[in-house]
Amino acid sequence: MSELGDALKSARSAAGWSLARMAQAAHYSRSYLSLIENGKRSPAPDVIAAYEQYLGVPIGSDAVRRAHEWLVAQSPMVEQTRSGRRVGTTLSDALDARVVELRHLDDVVGSQDLLPAVRKELAEAEALVRNSSYPDIIGSRLLTATGELAQLAGWVASDAGLHAEAQRVYLSGVSAAEAANDFVLGGQLFSSLSYQMANVGNAEDALLLARTATHGARDATPVVRALLLERVAWASARVGDREATRRTLDEVDDAYERRTDGLPEPEWVYWLNRAEIDVMAGRCMIELGAPDKAEPLLSAAIATYPVEQAREVALYLTWLAEAYARSGQMDAAGATLSDARGFAAAMPSARTSLRLSTVATLIGDYSE
Repeated sequence: MSELGDALKSARSAAGWSLARMAQAAHYSRSYLSLIENGKRSPAPDVIAAYEQYLGVPIGSDAVRRAHEWLVAQSPMVEQTRSGRRVGTTLSDALDARVVELRHLDDVVGSQDLLPAVRKELAEAEALVRNSSYPDIIGSRLLTATGELAQLAGWVASDAGLHAEAQRVYLSGVSAAEAANDFVLGGQLFSSLSYQMANVGNAEDALLLARTATHGARDATPVVRALLLERVAWASARVGDREATRRTLDEVDDAYERRTDGLPEPEWVYWLNRAEIDVMAGRCMIELGAPDKAEPLLSAAIATYPVEQAREVALYLTWLAEAYARSGQMDAAGATLSDARGFAAAMPSARTSLRLSTVATLIGDYSE
């Protein structure tokens, strides 16, 4: 709220409008707008639209505004739960669509903006499962959607640096996936947790969890299996097991190449492509002390990302900067880190901030 309020206040001030003038033009009270601009009240979408209309400037990105609309709008699940009506296909379809939209917002909306919306949606989905009646087939769909929301909530919380919260919601998602007999989704949730543990926890535990997730995700489709194996490869690299890392990266390639149009993949694996696989391989090579092999993989992959995906670009540039630094190319490392900072400013992330700090220290150490 405070960031959006600051943006509204800055736009008004830049246009030379007083708060009283804005209140009169937009037909809101001055005190109400003051609360919004000072981050004490959440602005309705109509308020944002009024500022944009009268000031003639866009305020925030469309994606951030969309996430904000999710936060302040009432979900149809709330009305369903209050009324106690039996849940059917229509609401289940609506929930599935909301999960997909929120998931794709994560590509372009920072975790601080998106997390409140995802938390809200997850709580409402959990309440719907607890308090409503539905046939078994609808119940399985609701539980699966809840598990997918938990995976997204965990991912976004982890990106915001809230690792305890991320672990909690990942595990709650496992319970929902288990109740739905969706072992593939359960594997994805455990695998996501293993990835967090490999980055900020015990790498040995992360490796065990990643392997368990891969083994337990029975009937995983090729792209899902590639994703699960990527987490095994990363954890293997983090524990310094060179042979296991390289063997698992080969398995990732093999699994990904087995994908076919005739075998549909879960929507939640839409983002995994050749560029993402190459980025992970490059990161593993850096971890194993082979930065010269990482640089071409990272450079080619980064070139495929749109600027709107600023967080991913910033993160991957930090790895490229590290590859340059560890190869002794200090000028390239410094320039690349500077580019990473520029992208990071557009889409803040605790993960990115940590990487920027780590690589900056590394470059300083290598320069001395």
